[in-house]
Amino acid sequence: MIWRELQRALKLTALAWVLTVVVYTLPLLGLGQTLLAGAGNGSLIRVENRVVGSQLLGQAFRRDDYFWPRPSAVNYGAQPDGLSGASNLAPTNPQLVNRVRAEAARLAQAGLVDPSPDLLLTSASGLDPHISPEAARQQVERVARARQLPPERLRQLVATQTEGRLLGIFGEPRVNVLRLNLTLDRLGR
Repeated sequence: MIWRELQRALKLTALAWVLTVVVYTLPLLGLGQTLLAGAGNGSLIRVENRVVGSQLLGQAFRRDDYFWPRPSAVNYGAQPDGLSGASNLAPTNPQLVNRVRAEAARLAQAGLVDPSPDLLLTSASGLDPHISPEAARQQVERVARARQLPPERLRQLVATQTEGRLLGIFGEPRVNVLRLNLTLDRLGR
């Protein structure tokens, strides 16, 4: 009797596995790889057949000849720590206040005396690849000086790289920092 119950349980388990993995999941995987291969594989950006990042994840740019992203609680360094998420510090937490003050001082040293809030504050996910068009425009003079390019050319570049609201109503206009910097590299130095 126990043996029959065990056989039945094994048959039902095998049937459930076939239905959920083979009949349902594999066709969906194939459909996703066919119709949405880029998104399904992490929205990776390639330059000369080499992956340079994802359009969905922020990256650290700190050189003067690049547009800077918003700060992050995530370590974007050469060896990412694999974590995502905000610092979870309350607005009155001294650590957050000190971090924002230090970021404001760093930006002031670079010539940004009244930076856009997204250049001072982290995003909720800690991985946001976007900044506001205003934050990008505030960096034009610094990048233009470092690259010896006319500021007006960089203002046009920021305008062309600005993504609008989803369906014209959802979200805010934004600039993907990685895409902006890659386009900037294509302009030359």
